[in-house]
Amino acid sequence: MSIYQKWILPRLVDFTMRNKEATRFRSQIVPQARGMVLEIGVGSGLNLPFYGTSVEQLYGLDPSEELLVMARKKARAIAFPIDFLAHSGEEIPLDDGCIDTVVTTWTLCSIPDPAKALKEMRRVLKPGGMLLFAEHGLAPEAKVQIWQQWLNPLWSRVTGGCNLNRKMDDLIHAAGFRIAELETEYTKGPRPMSYVYSGRALPVIST
Repeated sequence: MSIYQKWILPRLVDFTMRNKEATRFRSQIVPQARGMVLEIGVGSGLNLPFYGTSVEQLYGLDPSEELLVMARKKARAIAFPIDFLAHSGEEIPLDDGCIDTVVTTWTLCSIPDPAKALKEMRRVLKPGGMLLFAEHGLAPEAKVQIWQQWLNPLWSRVTGGCNLNRKMDDLIHAAGFRIAELETEYTKGPRPMSYVYSGRALPVIST
């Protein structure tokens, strides 16, 4: 791991994700979480202040030890118990059907295998559980998509694996979820980086 990835990138991620638009989505999505909660890509813990009193316990998963150090400091002000897990989203170290709510915000863009990670999220969710998400991804306009595809290789290298060109609703649906609520919009900023999918999805129950 390079000096940039180990020391500079985690602090850059923490700084850039404090922006007003990200905070707006956090305030809308995260308070809906309830029961036993798993946050995928907990990062530096920027979602922690937005969880409500309906949360019994939170598992905060992230592969970056450096970001988890920051998250642990923020967790000192949180009332409910939090367990931090230094793992990737593709291999969640929890039992089947033990989670009421999975939360993912600006995370699916950077997981190397998002399809596998989403299937893992579905595995750990209870039958009546839900997935709450706010993710940037592929825009609907062809002209914007051209820019996203062109910029993606360089963007991914600079941002530690973030991708601009993933169609988040299709990924969620293909992993065995039914999308119950979905809102899409451009936030403030360059269009290739600012198309956001947010909402709630439910695991499809096999019969």
